[in-house]
Amino acid sequence: MIRLNEIHEKILSYNPDADLDLINKAYVFSAKVHNGQVRMSGEPYLIHPMEVAGILASLKMDVPTIAAGLLHDTVEDTWATVEEITDLFGKEVADMVEGVTKISNITFNTEVAKQAENFRKMLIAMAKDIRVIIIKLADRLNNMRTLEHMPEEKRESIAKETLDIYAPIAHRLGIYWLKSELEDLSFRFTKPEFYYRLSKLVAKSRKERERYVHEVEHILTETLAKEGLKAEVTGRPKHLYGIYQKMEKSNLDFEQVYDITAFRIIVEAVKDCYQALGIIHTTWRPVPDRFKDYIAMPKTNMYQSLHTTIIGPKGERVEIQIRTRDMHTVAEEGIAAHWKYKEGKLLETKEDITFRWIRHLIEWQQDLKDPESFMQFVKVDLFPDEVYVFTPKGDVIELPVGATPLDFAYAIHSDVGNHCASSKINGKIVPIKTQLRNGDTVEVITSPTAHPTRDWLRIVAASKTKAKIRQWLSKEEREESRKIGRELLESEFTKFNLDFSKFVNSSEIHKYLSDANLKNIDSLYSQIGYGKLSPLQTIKHLIPIDKLKEQRPQTDSTISKLFKLVARKSSTAVKIKGMDDILVRFAHCCNPIVGDSIVGFITRGRGITIHTASCPKTIELDPERKIEAEWHAASNILRPVKIMVTGMDKPGLLAGITNSISTLGVNIIRASVAPDRNQKSTLMFEIAVKDIHQLREVVNSISKIKDVTNVERILSGEAP
Repeated sequence: MIRLNEIHEKILSYNPDADLDLINKAYVFSAKVHNGQVRMSGEPYLIHPMEVAGILASLKMDVPTIAAGLLHDTVEDTWATVEEITDLFGKEVADMVEGVTKISNITFNTEVAKQAENFRKMLIAMAKDIRVIIIKLADRLNNMRTLEHMPEEKRESIAKETLDIYAPIAHRLGIYWLKSELEDLSFRFTKPEFYYRLSKLVAKSRKERERYVHEVEHILTETLAKEGLKAEVTGRPKHLYGIYQKMEKSNLDFEQVYDITAFRIIVEAVKDCYQALGIIHTTWRPVPDRFKDYIAMPKTNMYQSLHTTIIGPKGERVEIQIRTRDMHTVAEEGIAAHWKYKEGKLLETKEDITFRWIRHLIEWQQDLKDPESFMQFVKVDLFPDEVYVFTPKGDVIELPVGATPLDFAYAIHSDVGNHCASSKINGKIVPIKTQLRNGDTVEVITSPTAHPTRDWLRIVAASKTKAKIRQWLSKEEREESRKIGRELLESEFTKFNLDFSKFVNSSEIHKYLSDANLKNIDSLYSQIGYGKLSPLQTIKHLIPIDKLKEQRPQTDSTISKLFKLVARKSSTAVKIKGMDDILVRFAHCCNPIVGDSIVGFITRGRGITIHTASCPKTIELDPERKIEAEWHAASNILRPVKIMVTGMDKPGLLAGITNSISTLGVNIIRASVAPDRNQKSTLMFEIAVKDIHQLREVVNSISKIKDVTNVERILSGEAP
């Protein structure tokens, strides 16, 4: 347990004039209100806020933030109130405590709509005072360090939440050591078998690795010194989760991962960084496409360094980062290294860039009412990799990796993007789906007849670009649906020998619009055009039924023909809100099974297509066409689902898996096996299951088989 005097020493090391009385006062109050409370480990609860304060002091946070860290659980877990905190410690500290309390009450779960709403709340709390989220990160780090004391059934969900939400936020704020520790701790509880296996392999090679590190440090230091460059050289192993990600991404065994150690060179000035790079590249051969200049073009979180990979001593690949002392401070401490606080507001506008992504997300979420779209955009922006390109005038534009000229066009202006016809990269005309690379000079060619299509959503990478394309498409589709809806309604009036123009401005229409919660007559046309309302339903609400019966239509209306075309008794075990006898089909992209959270999309002429609520393809579909869907309670149908099993390529593995599936009474539709060079096998099965519970039984049963390393459900392919 950290002691109060140790927290004092940390604070005074970077802030000699700190008001330690406020820290002492917060400590005494926290000890008083938490008295008698214990953690899951059986230790006094006070240990937790003390450790959080210690982490904040390590981040060199200001005194009010550390005081708020000591008090962060008092409102949530004790009799203390926000008003009392305000009276004793001031509004600044109280606001931070209240902000952390609100974030702590946010629960992330698998229901996308709730998760999106909760993330919106967190973003707003972050936007008001960034220190709130830094306290929460310190709180989460200490909780992850003691996660083994939590009930076993809660550990994995907490670890997954940390990996999905909090570690990426730490990365976005530039606090890399905190991000790395959160990832490793989450890795331990989300994939324990891989974590412990990798830990043993790293420990086994530690002595040899340490010897190699010392040797390379000595060689680099001497090489730079010979050229008159004074530098501090250190080597450090990559964190376990980083090694695991590299193994998974490149399908490598541990023995094949050579660059598990990164070397850092710290010099005095920026010019020394480039001099050191030149010395290293003339001494050892650089690996192509592995050089990045984050000094000339810093990351959005202010990170600066030169990154290169060389074929170093003994022919091994060596990753090297070169930076100044100031850059190193920013890299280690992130946002805390450059921000000064006054009630959580930035005083130095130069660093405002770090905070920009939060404000952008808040702006975009106002246009993204669809929770699935919002969560996808959040994930893209939490895991950024940037590419830097130039305009013809030499201005630098920052885009995510994978960006295309379309992303570039929309980054210039929405109108440029909406009318992008073609593009030039480095003077050559290229397709608009060409991926951009660092240093490209990009020029956009526009045309008044060019406009966005749904295909554009598949070839752009930036969240903001997708939002703008979706906005344009929605506007166009609303206009098209409005026209179709008006034609259908007018046609239906004609069939009943009714005067359409008479009813358009009638009091009956306005009352109906009010009752149906529709803004205006155009909203009614749109609903009919989308297929959410039928013209016949509308007429029945406007005209007394007895009068309507007197006017029999001569022929079927257009909408009647449409619904006759697609209407049939559903045998899919799915209920559609407000519709009966409508054709329902399942999307091939996500293959929903009974028990999945589902949503329907109206498809003109083809009824309703059912997707899982979390299916990424739903982002490309118009939210206006979305309709609520659910499974019938007594549904009893079999649905195909694909699972992928990975394991060691040993005799009997396939037989064991098929036997495990058959024992549960589940039919195997098809199976395939693909061994690789590393004595591993990937086995694909398509099985027919009753519901999500039966699928979980199958997955759990296969997971217990010796030599099986992973079992997961996979998507079936592209949506039709």
